[in-house]
Amino acid sequence: MLPRTFTINAHRSHPRRRAGFALLAWLASGAAFAGGVQTVAGMPPVTNPANLYGDAGVNMLSPAVAGALARIYVPNLRSDSVSVIDPVTFKVVDTFKVGRSPQHVVPAYDLRTLWVTNNAEDRPDGSLTPIDPTTGKPGQAVAVDDPYNMYFSPDGKHAIVVAEEDARLDFRDPHTMALQFRLPVPGCKGINHADFSIDGRYAIFTCEFGGKLAKIDMAAHKVLGYLPLKHRGMPQDIRVSPDGKVFYVADMMADGVYLIDGDSFTKIGFIATGIGTHGLYPSRDGTRLYVANRGTHKIHGPRKGKGSVSVIDFATRQVVATWPIPHGGSPDMGNVSADGRMLWLSGRFDDVVYAIDTTTGKVRKIKVGMEPHGLTVWPQPGRYSLGHTGIMR
Repeated sequence: MLPRTFTINAHRSHPRRRAGFALLAWLASGAAFAGGVQTVAGMPPVTNPANLYGDAGVNMLSPAVAGALARIYVPNLRSDSVSVIDPVTFKVVDTFKVGRSPQHVVPAYDLRTLWVTNNAEDRPDGSLTPIDPTTGKPGQAVAVDDPYNMYFSPDGKHAIVVAEEDARLDFRDPHTMALQFRLPVPGCKGINHADFSIDGRYAIFTCEFGGKLAKIDMAAHKVLGYLPLKHRGMPQDIRVSPDGKVFYVADMMADGVYLIDGDSFTKIGFIATGIGTHGLYPSRDGTRLYVANRGTHKIHGPRKGKGSVSVIDFATRQVVATWPIPHGGSPDMGNVSADGRMLWLSGRFDDVVYAIDTTTGKVRKIKVGMEPHGLTVWPQPGRYSLGHTGIMR
């Protein structure tokens, strides 16, 4: 607070004073500034601008997850259920029913709840099922329109339900899921996956059935523009580089990853990976990106396809390893264990989960329900979650 005797003349004050006033105003806005990154108001500071995943490193668990069971939660799209795997024994220890067509298991911003997004696929009875990670048990479902996926605003004030069929983002209370407001994104057919800029100013969403990307202003809550990728492309998951400068976009028709300059919203490169490029997950040390190649270009693919995992080195932007799924498979979505040693992925068309050793590429398979999709590993390191299967920062 300024001293009561201090007066301000905006037209005649010294340049240094004007700069000081601007700084005071910025501080009053609640914006965070650390490590050279000015974030949006309410967002936790970026402690290392060279690695925005630096607070989600090996076993860097928040006190908020202290009581959480070590489990893998697998939504089975065609079984309307969630399979629960013990990552120590590699066995299913529980299975429970949820709403219709569960797509993803999403860690809440505050890390205290896991949400199952049951989007009901063309029906009006979509819902979100909360899971208590301290017991591994579901709670009472909340009715929500078309929740294909879900994210959280960088300041934690909003849950962002991705209403894929309606090309819309529904901003909701992050605890009760009461509707706050809606943002239509009419140029983004099949809106589904997203990631956020290092400072939280914007998000980029993929438009699966439109072959393009949509850039969203997270402060003004408006569409900033669209970026076409390729004719008949089908972009899937998206993940920002550790330094926040480049967004990696998986395209299952292009069989690789597009590189996007987020600030200028332009294509700057492409990395070929494998057939049906789909899910993207950074290593716990932030040096590599694991790319799940689903092994098919079909939305409903065959069993035992040419599925694989590619490993991209963030520094060189080169594929440094490729791990085929033995006897074929369909690796889709998941995440990395807290210690970084295991990559867990759903086998979408093979009704299994893959546990892949991140050192050797060796694969273990666990039988689950019908058409497993966006599984999550819990607990995961990090201060807060931006959604999906665990975008941890």
